[in-house]
Amino acid sequence: MAVTSLSELSESQKNKLIASLSTIVVADSGADVTSESITAIASASGNTLPAVWSSIFAAGLSLSGGSIDKMCAVPGSGGGGGGGGGGGGEAAAEAAEEEPEEEEEAAPAVDLFAADDGGDY
Repeated sequence: MAVTSLSELSESQKNKLIASLSTIVVADSGADVTSESITAIASASGNTLPAVWSSIFAAGLSLSGGSIDKMCAVPGSGGGGGGGGGGGGEAAAEAAEEEPEEEEEAAPAVDLFAADDGGDY
């Protein structure tokens, strides 16, 4: 999301932006990232931040191991790709050697919409 004007943002979006940028500043300074330090940076930048937002971001950083690098997405990281398969050499060879099972033939399907059945439709 490219922000061209803060007036285009809702109050919730502004609070998220202020909280996230304040969290990055505190973490980058090397200080402990706490609710109080996030609120202090927000206030120093001339913004007000409800305590709930600073608490959420401080808790989120704490849950990510305290590292801002783990909390923020790496540029160009994209969505997760499929995990690579590997190994299983013997199991794969055994699976390839199995013979396919024979399928039983099913009875022919009944045509429910045949035009020549003389039905009501």
